[in-house]
Amino acid sequence: MAIGSATNSALERTSGAFPSLVLVQGQEQRSLVLDHSPFSIGRKIDKDLVIADPRVSRDHALILSEEGGFYIRDEGSKHGTFVNGQRVERQKLARNDRLEFGARDGTYVIFHPASASSNTAREFLSQIAGLEISTDTTDLEKLTMFLDAARKLNTTGVLDEILVTVADTTLKLTRAERAYVFLKEEDGSLRLAAGRNSKGEALIDDTTISHSILEEALHSASEFLVTDTSQSLDLAGRHSIVAYDLRTVICIPLRKPQVQAARRDTPIAAPPAESGAEIIGALYIDSRFASRDISSVSNDILRAIATEAAQLVENARLVQAEEAARRYQQELAIASSIQQKLMEVHIPEVPFARMSGRNLQCKEIGGDFYDAVSTEDHFAVFLVDVCGKGVSAALLASTLQGMVYSHLAARMPLAESVAAVNRFFTQKHLGEKYATMVIARISRDGELEYVNCGHVPPLLVSNQTVVRPEAGNLPVGLLADANYESSRLQLRRGDRFLVVTDGVTEAENARGDFYENERLEVVAARSLSLEEIFTSLASFCGGTPLNDDCTVVELVYTGIA
Repeated sequence: MAIGSATNSALERTSGAFPSLVLVQGQEQRSLVLDHSPFSIGRKIDKDLVIADPRVSRDHALILSEEGGFYIRDEGSKHGTFVNGQRVERQKLARNDRLEFGARDGTYVIFHPASASSNTAREFLSQIAGLEISTDTTDLEKLTMFLDAARKLNTTGVLDEILVTVADTTLKLTRAERAYVFLKEEDGSLRLAAGRNSKGEALIDDTTISHSILEEALHSASEFLVTDTSQSLDLAGRHSIVAYDLRTVICIPLRKPQVQAARRDTPIAAPPAESGAEIIGALYIDSRFASRDISSVSNDILRAIATEAAQLVENARLVQAEEAARRYQQELAIASSIQQKLMEVHIPEVPFARMSGRNLQCKEIGGDFYDAVSTEDHFAVFLVDVCGKGVSAALLASTLQGMVYSHLAARMPLAESVAAVNRFFTQKHLGEKYATMVIARISRDGELEYVNCGHVPPLLVSNQTVVRPEAGNLPVGLLADANYESSRLQLRRGDRFLVVTDGVTEAENARGDFYENERLEVVAARSLSLEEIFTSLASFCGGTPLNDDCTVVELVYTGIA
């Protein structure tokens, strides 16, 4: 009688874990674990693999675990299913087969590609696969073998191979028929992470195990070591045990290595052990024959395996978390580079004014930006500060830059431009997102029109005298029906119009003091360029990291030569 469903043994002996699919879409790749059957593919949102292409049918194909292998089956799709370029109705899959669904000019799937795990892990698994444990091997030698092997594999940080090794080694030590490793998810549910039988085949179906024993072991934080279920009245009536003729059932919770719970040799649940050790999963073993030769020392070996496995899982998860963090930092660096290129400022040359600006970001990607636009009779500059930091602020900043730039290039009135931006914000329902901004447009005769939307008041520097125009409006994105009005100033030759973000005035030193408006005004009055402001800011902070983006934009009216 076969217990459970086994996949292609030749394939799975080389894989070490569940088969995988790699979805390739352009330059992007995504991995999926083939841990259940059937595995559905199509355009419908409820499919295991959703491919949003009109040439992919809603119910396009299935991947099935049948007859000891994996098969792809077309579900009557309009444009067909292809394996390595050939249209198929049903075909057995082999490692690295290329699968295409309807569309054959971009998106494709690779079935169970070669693992990218380290040679150390591969070499060790090969050694485990060929290891024979003789009847003369002592319990101590078995324990030493497992712990040494597990620690060696753990140096690679390959979680799936670690779990398979735990299952394989446990089967060799106990001479049982099946071993499963379950891991607890964040919501408390259990996920089958590895399943093996004594032939070295992967098991992806856990329906024939005793789930009641598994659940009770976890709930009671106790071990179940039953070597002959026929001798236990409590177990003789359980459905799975009777239906699948299970005689040996062992279930040991995987605990972080603290004080271990007391061993229990009966299946009656007991109160949780007072160890405080977190349970992160379970090791489950069963057979169709009684195993009366599991001694107390062998029980200790199983207990040691469970403890070691829990530590290995935690270590491997840490490695995976570090790798994920590293990839995230790489993605942030790429995003930052893209944002900087998208938001590069090309300052136009005009005969009556000049503009300069500088931005210091406190994160890889920021929410401050500025730009300049030249039209036939005017020169406009704008500075925007999107609330928040990081990716969300950067996305909004990129969108707003395009909106403001296009409005100014079309010579729209400033108040109307700002009102359009406000409508965009409020109609999109972006939550708590808003932005402050200053837009200024100067004409050849020195007339400067500006609109301030909740921003730090700008500085008008004339003959070393600083004036702070106070006219202002609400930030964009707060109220859908907000009204916006612009104000006007008359600049003389040499006058400077400075706009800064609050990251400048609220920059802190080691004592927690703010840079503040007064210090900014003193420096702006005596300086000849905005670089002197940044020099003063750096001196004030004295190495204290910025907690917000700092941006300064300067517009100087040079007059008509």
